[in-house]
Amino acid sequence: MKAVVVIPTYNERDNIERLTTEVLAKDSSIHILIVDDNSPDGTGELADGMAAVNDRIHVLHRQGKLGLGSAYRDGFRVALEQGADYIVEMDADFSHDPEILPRFFEKMSEYDLLIGSRYLNGVSVVNWPLRRLMLSYFASVYTRIITGLKISDCTSGFKCFSRKVLESIDMSKIRSDGYSFQIEMNYRCVENGFRVGEIPIIFIDRHAGSSKMSKKIVREAVFMVWKLKLGSLFHKFFHRG
Repeated sequence: MKAVVVIPTYNERDNIERLTTEVLAKDSSIHILIVDDNSPDGTGELADGMAAVNDRIHVLHRQGKLGLGSAYRDGFRVALEQGADYIVEMDADFSHDPEILPRFFEKMSEYDLLIGSRYLNGVSVVNWPLRRLMLSYFASVYTRIITGLKISDCTSGFKCFSRKVLESIDMSKIRSDGYSFQIEMNYRCVENGFRVGEIPIIFIDRHAGSSKMSKKIVREAVFMVWKLKLGSLFHKFFHRG
C-alpha cells in the first residue's frame, strides 16, 4: 500500500529536512509531497534538492501563499495521480509527531478516515495559550452541536484518508480554508457514508507565542457549519421520496 504524506510549507527551511528524514524512516511505503507556496526562505529550493536524490520525495511549487485549504486540495490531486492508497495531512513544524504514522496505517483497515485527535482523552495540547486552546476546543463542541458530527476533534489537521474517500469528494466545491477546511472535509466523509475514527495524539505547538489564527479563519468556520447543516437539510427536503 502506497502512502503519500502531504506537507504544505511556507518558510519551513529549518524543519523540512529533518522532518522528511523522520517521516520516510517510519515505513518504506511512505512518499512525501511537499507543497511549497514560494517560501522566501528557500524551503522550495531545499525541497527540490532533497527530491533530486530521493525518489520518495516530491515537490509541488505554487506561485504564492494561497492558503492551507488550497494547498491540501492541490496536494490531494497530485497524490491521487501518483497512485496513493492512503493520503496523510501533516504540518511541517513538528507539531504533528511522525511516530503516529505507523498507527494511522495499522488502523486504516478499520476506517476510511482516521483523525489524530487532541481531545479524545481529555486535552493533549502543549504550548498553546489558554485563549487559543479554548477557541479550538469549543470550535469542536460548536461543530458537533450544529452538524451532528461524532468527532471529538473536528478541526485537527493531522489525519489519514483512504483513496476512495478523496475520490468521492468533488474537491472543486471545497473552497474553505483553515479550521473550516478540516470541518468541511470531515462532514463530506460522514455524509458519503465513510467510516471515521480517531486516535489520540499530543499536539505540540512549535510556534509558541504566535498564532496562525485570524478573525477571518474563525468567522469562516462559524458560518461553514451552518452552511453544511442547511445544505444537508435542503438536499434531504428536495430529494425526499
